Amino acid sequence: MIIRKYILADFSAIRTLFKQTIRISNARDYSAEQLAAWIGNDDKATLTAWQQSLLAHVTLVAIQDEQLVGFTDMSDAGYLDRLYVRPAYQHQGVATALVDGLIAAVSVKTYTTAASITARPFFERQNFRVMHAQQVERDGCQLTNYLMVRGV
Repeated sequence: MIIRKYILADFSAIRTLFKQTIRISNARDYSAEQLAAWIGNDDKATLTAWQQSLLAHVTLVAIQDEQLVGFTDMSDAGYLDRLYVRPAYQHQGVATALVDGLIAAVSVKTYTTAASITARPFFERQNFRVMHAQQVERDGCQLTNYLMVRGV
């Protein structure tokens, strides 16, 4: 597996992986309506916002078997915004390698994330602790996630 910095040519694969992962991996914890709201749409404003965010953050991708199998991004302040791994590659160390890469690249005292119900156990194993559950609204749907913190 190769962990490297994001390049613009990765964008289409990232969006596809994002959607696929949510539809498959998060289906046991969220309703179909919630999944659709979480995925959102691919209008120009959404795609532009994603591209700007990925470029503004430290963004890493995982490449294995000659394909993009995971990605993650973090702000300079230590907020881990997104972490997604292709379902067929989960539980194989990809997410851990990506998070380790971010921690090495962004040196802050405290890291934070808003973890989904599905991702919470992973983040707990990465020494993040739950501060509180929260409800976020996406396209009129309420989704539960957890504000989590890791102090270094």
